[in-house]
Amino acid sequence: MAGTGITPVLVGVADVKNKSGHAVEPMQLMLQSVLTAIEDTSLPLLAQTELQKSIDSIDVVATWTWPYSDLPGLLANKLECRHLEHKAYSEHGGHQPLKLVDEAARRISQGKGNVAVVTGGEALASLNACAAAGRFPPPEWTPPPEGTVPASPLTLTQSKEDLGSIHAIGLPIHIYPLYENAFRAQRKQSIEENNRESAQLYAEFAKIAARNKYAWNHDQLVPSEGRIATVTEGNRMICSPYPLLMNAFNSVNLAASCVLTSAEYAAHIGIPQSKWTYPLGGAGTSDANAFWHRPNFYSSPALSRSLDAGLGISKLDKADIQLYDFYSCFPIVPKLACHHLDLPFRNFAKPITLLGGLTSFGGAGNNYSLHALTAMVRRLRQGRGRNGLILANGGVLTYQHVLCLSSQPRSDGLSYPTQNPLAHDERVPAPSISIHAEGEARVEVNCTLEANSEKMATDNETQTYTVQFSRNGKPAKGFVIGRLCADGSRFIANAGNAATLKQLSSRVREPIGRLGWVQAGGNGRNLFVLDTGAML
Repeated sequence: MAGTGITPVLVGVADVKNKSGHAVEPMQLMLQSVLTAIEDTSLPLLAQTELQKSIDSIDVVATWTWPYSDLPGLLANKLECRHLEHKAYSEHGGHQPLKLVDEAARRISQGKGNVAVVTGGEALASLNACAAAGRFPPPEWTPPPEGTVPASPLTLTQSKEDLGSIHAIGLPIHIYPLYENAFRAQRKQSIEENNRESAQLYAEFAKIAARNKYAWNHDQLVPSEGRIATVTEGNRMICSPYPLLMNAFNSVNLAASCVLTSAEYAAHIGIPQSKWTYPLGGAGTSDANAFWHRPNFYSSPALSRSLDAGLGISKLDKADIQLYDFYSCFPIVPKLACHHLDLPFRNFAKPITLLGGLTSFGGAGNNYSLHALTAMVRRLRQGRGRNGLILANGGVLTYQHVLCLSSQPRSDGLSYPTQNPLAHDERVPAPSISIHAEGEARVEVNCTLEANSEKMATDNETQTYTVQFSRNGKPAKGFVIGRLCADGSRFIANAGNAATLKQLSSRVREPIGRLGWVQAGGNGRNLFVLDTGAML
């Protein structure tokens, strides 16, 4: 599946962080990072100008911060690109940076382009500060197209009525906790054991971010494992089991860019080989957009398949990888990746993050994994590993993309894979859905964990739950994914009374595995109770 054509190389990378207090719009941050990536090639100034004017491809990772009518075209004009043949603005999703780099490398390998730029950036910290100060829209920012508003995780995930929105569930803060709780139950952890595990993981990540000069939290006080684990006024519970310090932090001003070209052109223009990094191959696919149509909540088939296919298409085994960066908006994502690859996610021997995660490095909207790529390139240039793998995650554990990089060309002598080895949407059978559920039900049916298995279960499938908390620290709403005892069909429900909400919020007794009753509530909702008290 790899071609015999032109070998693509990454020759320039850059990160930009704006903490100046001056509100710089995303386009300007991206432009600065592209120019810095060109400078990173170590070319003389005249050759840098030639490289810049030779850019014929610009891909932009969609920004949450600000709407533009044609952001790739705007950047092309600013860069004075005279030979632009390809420009694209991605859809939203944290997997997009690696998908765009993978596709840019493939175009170069097929002779469909010569110099490609992939860039992305956010200025949410500046936008929020301007809004709080009553300066909106921010002065000097590019006027948005008429009738448009900035995107956000809220508008991206709650744009239509469906089974999730009827029950007020669907945001990232809801769905990732569902997976964490199910994964915990599958491994027969207690709630407290799981909390300590996540806190240990994120405490290590915070240390890594503190040493990264491009991290939003660089040189700031590193939160201890105890602080991350303990629910306090400053670390309030968001959705169980994740307090604030286990959630992604998106209010940042960060941008990143990379420049790709062919090995032939890089040599022709004079870029030293010490600056070359070889993309070996990439792979990506997705699970069902509607989370209730997924096979289980303790694994991600898309994540597992993307990891396996990414390694396979790059002619690598996990033993060949010295450096990893697993997307980490919440602890469950690196845990699932480590579990699939049989890597420890405590006291890890190989780095599983180069950045420090979206909580400590900063969420950077959709663009986090482009920062992971720049960090990986620098490590490989320094000789701190031969091969690296980056996993990017998008949606609510929906979309995955893996990219492998190396300090050396592909071992098979070929140039680059001719296509993504995975279909865009590789569905796995899932339980049938009971939209209007009624009868005896379980939050969980007892299960036995099969390591790395994607086999669909029926009578032995874990279901899950989470509780959303209000700002005053009290439980506000409970969400249950359960199975009817009568036919095994799956349902979504809200906690049906105060006693059930309290029991779901317990950090002592495990809710998963308990019997209850589900019945119809108002406005199309299902309500689940663990006792026969009055309905909410």
